[in-house]
Amino acid sequence: MFGIVGLDQIQETVYRASLESPQLEVAALAEKVHLSVAEVRSALDTLLDMRMMRRSREAPERLVPVDPVVGLQALLEREHEELMARQQQISASRSLVLSMLADRGADATSATSEGVQRLEGVDVVQQRLDRLSREVRWSVATFMPGGAQSAEALAAARECDARVLARGVTMRTIGLDSVRLDTGTVQYARWLTDHGGEFRTVPVLPPRMVVVDQSSALVPIDPRDTRKGALFLTELGMVTSLVALFEQIWDVATPLGSDHHSGDLGLLPQEKALLMLIAQGHTDESAAAKLFISPRTARRTMAGVMERLGARSRFEAGVKAAQNGWL
Repeated sequence: MFGIVGLDQIQETVYRASLESPQLEVAALAEKVHLSVAEVRSALDTLLDMRMMRRSREAPERLVPVDPVVGLQALLEREHEELMARQQQISASRSLVLSMLADRGADATSATSEGVQRLEGVDVVQQRLDRLSREVRWSVATFMPGGAQSAEALAAARECDARVLARGVTMRTIGLDSVRLDTGTVQYARWLTDHGGEFRTVPVLPPRMVVVDQSSALVPIDPRDTRKGALFLTELGMVTSLVALFEQIWDVATPLGSDHHSGDLGLLPQEKALLMLIAQGHTDESAAAKLFISPRTARRTMAGVMERLGARSRFEAGVKAAQNGWL
C-alpha cells in the first residue's frame, strides 16, 4: 500500500510492526519481523526522515510510529513537493538553456549556426510549422502551456493536426490542468484523441515546445513573449534532451478523460494541485499564477472543495482530503 508513496518492503514491514507493538525496542522489533538489527535501524532512520516515525516525548532516544492518516498525508505532501520542485527545476533549467541559445543566435537573424536557426516573428514560425506538418514522418510531441487557447489558435491547430494524423503520425500533447475548465480547449483535446492523438495535462509546464520525429524542435526565443519567434533546433544533443524532458513529464501527466468527478470520487487534478499549494502557504494569487488560472477561479475552486468536504477552514480541508484518500 505504501509503496506508491516511497516506502520499500522492509520500511513498510517495520512501520506496520511498530504500529502493532510501539513499545518494542530495536532488537525485539528486528526479531518480530525476522530482519537484522542493522536493517531495522536503517528502516527506522528512513521512516523518521519521511515523517512516518517521530521521537518519543517520554524517551527521545526511542522512535514511535506516527498515526497512519497523518503519516500518509505527510508522505503525499512530500511527494507532491518533490514533484513540483522537479518541474520548477526543469522549467528553470530549460529557460536558461533557451536564453543561452537566444544569445548565441542574437546576431544572426534567420541564420543557421551549429544546429540552431532563429525564426523571427509569428508568421515565419507558422510557415515552419506548416512545412514540418508536411514533412513529419512518425511523431510529434508538444507542450501547450498558457491555459485556455483562443478559438483562432485551436482552429489553426486542428487544421494542421488533421493533416498530420491522416498520415498515421503519432501525436502527443501535454497541456495544463486548467484547460479542463475551458470548453473550447477540451473540445479540441477530445477531437485530437478521437482521431488517434493523445492529450494529457499537468498542473505546471515548461515553456512551449514542439518536437518532430525526435530529430528537430521548435522552442520560443523568449518564453515570456512567443510573438518574438522561435529557435529551430536540429543539433542532436539539444533535441535528445528535450525529448527526455517531454517523456519525463508525460509519465506523470493525467490523460484526458481519466480525471475524477466531484462528490465522493475525489478531487480533480487542478483541485488537488490547488489544495497542495494552499497547504504549502501560497496565497490564492500565487497559487493561481502557478496553475495559470485567475485568483477568482482559485477562490471558487477552493470554496467548492471545502463545501464538499464539510470543512470550516483550509487546513481542515487538507486534513479531511487526506483522510478520504483524496491526496
